[in-house]
Amino acid sequence: MARQRVVQRKQTVAADEPHPHFPVTDSAVVPTPFDSNDREIDEALRPTSLSQVVGQSKVVERIRVMLDATMKRGDTLGHLLLDGPPGIGKTTLATVIPRELGVDIQICAGPAMQAPKDLLPYLTNATERSVLFIDEVHRLPAAVEEFLYPAMEDFRVDIALGDGLNARTINMQLKPFTVIGATTRAGMLTAPMRDRFVYREHLDFYEELDLVEIVTRNAVKLRTTVTDEAAEEIARRSQGTPRKANNLLLRTRDFATLGHPTGEITTEIARNALDKLEIDRLGLERQDRRYLETIIRVFNGGPAGLRAMAHSMSVPPDTLEDDVEPFLLRSGLIQRTPRGRVVTEAAYEHLGLTSPSDSTGPGTLF
Repeated sequence: MARQRVVQRKQTVAADEPHPHFPVTDSAVVPTPFDSNDREIDEALRPTSLSQVVGQSKVVERIRVMLDATMKRGDTLGHLLLDGPPGIGKTTLATVIPRELGVDIQICAGPAMQAPKDLLPYLTNATERSVLFIDEVHRLPAAVEEFLYPAMEDFRVDIALGDGLNARTINMQLKPFTVIGATTRAGMLTAPMRDRFVYREHLDFYEELDLVEIVTRNAVKLRTTVTDEAAEEIARRSQGTPRKANNLLLRTRDFATLGHPTGEITTEIARNALDKLEIDRLGLERQDRRYLETIIRVFNGGPAGLRAMAHSMSVPPDTLEDDVEPFLLRSGLIQRTPRGRVVTEAAYEHLGLTSPSDSTGPGTLF
């Protein structure tokens, strides 16, 4: 049978056919400013040089000194550990550093290294002064971690061949290379592993002004425009995280494509889009508000245990502890006490609820 070719015809939206949610008042046909491949544009949002990195000024300054000194000596960069919350720029810095040095980079994930044989190809393929980036380095199995020790320290690996009396060990010399590890839980690293990193940098959450600059720069890369107030609105609701700011920018761009004749992200469109995404002015998402409402309505404001909260919300405890609670704690909306989680007065005010005045309220717990 001959194959049938299915031809999909593109639909054009005329000016007299407004979108049901975003009516277009201009009489001209809505243009399409994003004519190139969206995936290629989105990948270009990541900085390619250290000068393009926004925020983390002190960390960037120390890394710049480290790189300049290494290049002046003509030496191999010392091993570097980057720790901090998710989406804060660890991978960005790890990919920028080899570009600044003009060397190769290999990328692997800690959980994917189940045995030393999985790590061996990365070590043997490492070129002179190249970089091996290990994401989630704290999740390396113990056997893989111990196999990595001599490679980091002496640039060699010992490979055992055969079993029993016929077994023999081959010592393989490696070319000098740099390990850059990224972790969201530095406390889970073993002391021997942590001590083998010559440099260690901690990345913190971003200030709103830095996020505004990131949103403005990336809007240009996405071939769209954003007003100053719209950029501030997106940055304010990003929870201090560049990755969330970029994601909100991409989502807002979709609304602007349908809601503005030129695709510009205006303040009104940004607020409308973020409201439809259920992200409030403080940056809380639907799951965050549901967490607070559960403590208030089910547990009378707390204290509430993590497992009790997880059962009440039908959400795994790890999700609450890793994804929901960090921003609520940082914003001062909840407190961790020996008896459990307790909401604060600020949480009641944000949700527009009245705080209980009896002795079980969070304000009079102790």
